[in-house]
Amino acid sequence: MKNRNRWLTMPLAAGVAAGLLSGCGSQQGSGAASGGGSVVMGMSDDILATDPASGYDPGSWLLFNNVFQSLLSFPKGSSTPEPEAAQACSFDRGGSTVYRCTLRPDLTFSNGDALTSEDVKYSFERVLKINDPSGPASMLTSLGKIDTPDAKSVVFHLKVPDATFPSKIASGAGSIVDHKEYPADKLRTDGEAIGSGVYKLDSFSDKQAVFSVNSAYKGTVKAKNSGLTMKLFHGDRKALAQALENGQIDLAYRGLSAKDTAALQNSTNADKQGINVVEGTSAEVQDLVFNMKDPVAGKLGVRQAIAYLVDREALVRNVYSSTASPLYSIIPSGITAHSTPFFDQYGSSPQPAKAKAALHSAGITGKVKLTLWSTPSRYGPSTDEELKAIAGQLNASGLFDADVKSVEFKQYEKDIEAGKYGVYVKGWVPDYPDPDNFTLPFFGKGNVLSNNYTNKQITDEILPATAATADRSMTEGQFAQLQDVVANEVPVLPLWQGKQYAVARTGITGLEWTLDASTVFRFWEIKKG
Repeated sequence: MKNRNRWLTMPLAAGVAAGLLSGCGSQQGSGAASGGGSVVMGMSDDILATDPASGYDPGSWLLFNNVFQSLLSFPKGSSTPEPEAAQACSFDRGGSTVYRCTLRPDLTFSNGDALTSEDVKYSFERVLKINDPSGPASMLTSLGKIDTPDAKSVVFHLKVPDATFPSKIASGAGSIVDHKEYPADKLRTDGEAIGSGVYKLDSFSDKQAVFSVNSAYKGTVKAKNSGLTMKLFHGDRKALAQALENGQIDLAYRGLSAKDTAALQNSTNADKQGINVVEGTSAEVQDLVFNMKDPVAGKLGVRQAIAYLVDREALVRNVYSSTASPLYSIIPSGITAHSTPFFDQYGSSPQPAKAKAALHSAGITGKVKLTLWSTPSRYGPSTDEELKAIAGQLNASGLFDADVKSVEFKQYEKDIEAGKYGVYVKGWVPDYPDPDNFTLPFFGKGNVLSNNYTNKQITDEILPATAATADRSMTEGQFAQLQDVVANEVPVLPLWQGKQYAVARTGITGLEWTLDASTVFRFWEIKKG
């Protein structure tokens, strides 16, 4: 799992500079028709792939979710997958190792080819066969064989019980491709995409991606626009802001710093100019990670002392201008089984006396010298400021002598793998809105944190048990136990949970239906005029 790219590229706040930006309202609907004008959208992220067997980044998944169908999808505002290309799906009674789906009748790809069970089987087997380092194959490791009894029936046989399988195949990892258009053993590299989703990809270049409504689409939703052009700004926030100000784009998604977004939210001038910030929920999180083999951070007393001293309220207020919320667990709010063990055990405000006692329990009486490692090129412009604020909180206690060092992302990842850092920051955007996706990647075999933490109760008991439980509400007790273990041993320290933002000009509605914990940005919900 070390090659997964769903680590947050920058804060999910997207906006423009203060003094730009009015109203966004609500639209609902279903069916497979189109209406409204064409929308022009700006985004600072890149789209790294148009082939679903590659691309595990937010920009690529945005394309996949709109051009390709999956058997299941996440309806707006919901974290429970429901049939999309499928007419029905379910586990065999009494287990979670055999999953059966029946396709909708008369499905076709945008090129006119029929979509059958052969294409579904081909799509999943292709992802696993190619096993691209930047692709989603790691999400499908539980998949064994696939049977297709007839053109409309698909039977997945899982190697181990995996109750999260429906959520996994509702994500970009479940994108269905045309077996006639995509080679079985290599990626498609021509920049084209043939799917059966709500939209067609008409063209793709370094500057923009152009989408039109797919008239052949048969599914659960209705497009409220006639198409969408996505302008790509490659991290240039100033140019993104200027494009919105000049009316070159109708909306911006994934762009500026937290302070710029907050300034826009409070700007009367922005309202006058007909531009407004739309806020949505998010399951994006950021954690402080501890290398358990580090001579300093590897000591439980040091980690607990830090947990007693970090003031999350001050961080989100002063650094992120309240565009994030304090997080007191590895499972964020809005996700099944969320609890607050770090709040319960360490409180919400600094407790120097308890921190000192924790250090004494580790045999430490002098100041603890500590370096916090940051990489703003991956996690956004506020990351260095955030780490410096944490170092200041630690030093204010008189118990630490902490500083901050910042490096570019490639070197950062190499050094983490080599065990060179004792304390470092990681951000996470979930693949699917289930507690499994905030635990298994962090604590399972080959986990993405690279912090040398192991706990057999978590990996050998809790995670296998929860994976076998199809009714996710029945896993709350076990995930609560896991969260308590993490709070006791502190291999990571949860810091904050983000919010999603988009910025739009007057006349754009429906954006609130694109911003939820599923991380699916739904083109079809956006209406212009």
